[in-house]
Amino acid sequence: MHGGFEGKVALITGAGSGIGRAVAHQLVAEGARVSGVDVNAEALASVAEEAGPSFSPHVADLADPGACRDAVEACVDAHGRLDLLGNVAGIAASSHVTDVTVEQYRRMMAVNVDACFFLSQAAVPHLLASSGSIVNVASNAGLMGQAYTVVYCMAKGAVIQLTRALAMEFVKTDLRVNAIAPGGVDTPLSRNFRIPDGVDVDLMQPYMGFRPMSHAEEVADLFTYVASDRARSIHGAVLSIDNGLTTG
Repeated sequence: MHGGFEGKVALITGAGSGIGRAVAHQLVAEGARVSGVDVNAEALASVAEEAGPSFSPHVADLADPGACRDAVEACVDAHGRLDLLGNVAGIAASSHVTDVTVEQYRRMMAVNVDACFFLSQAAVPHLLASSGSIVNVASNAGLMGQAYTVVYCMAKGAVIQLTRALAMEFVKTDLRVNAIAPGGVDTPLSRNFRIPDGVDVDLMQPYMGFRPMSHAEEVADLFTYVASDRARSIHGAVLSIDNGLTTG
């Protein structure tokens, strides 16, 4: 570890499991104070026990815009500053498009897109003051069409465009905004992913890939680098870590 986050404060969503958990651990190891946000209080308590006093848990359902604003405010109130927003939290589901309910659609967009926007909106003034950084976790699904995950693809595509638009709006400042687009990652999200009956497996082959899934720690390595001062020239980028899924 480089210790490149000494004295810095990070707000990481989805910190209770998977990529968010791995990111939180790596940032603490590099000297950051981390406010970890998740809807799962028990999972956050486990991370807090592992990471020690540099990790503070904040339980919230980020589908609520008010909860997003409150999470940023609580972090700044507790630590006096904010240097990094990591929009990691997300949900995924597979379904025939004709079976998607309004409630399923709204929940997917609220957690995967709305939360990223409202967290960023609340965090930007603090990040401008600290010359900070936003790192959004998108997906290969935001870069390619995928059968049976239409709403998820829409959501992750929106995260990529949010990243680029924010980067353009603040290109004359020191604030950096980037996205990481993982492919399959061995996390609870992917382990619990279920494919509906009656799918055409041939349509799924382009995004099933040919290599094993990544580990959350690999994505966290890239995340931590992109968020650090070592990556000061990386702005408005969408960095794939997908074992070649989007090369062809």
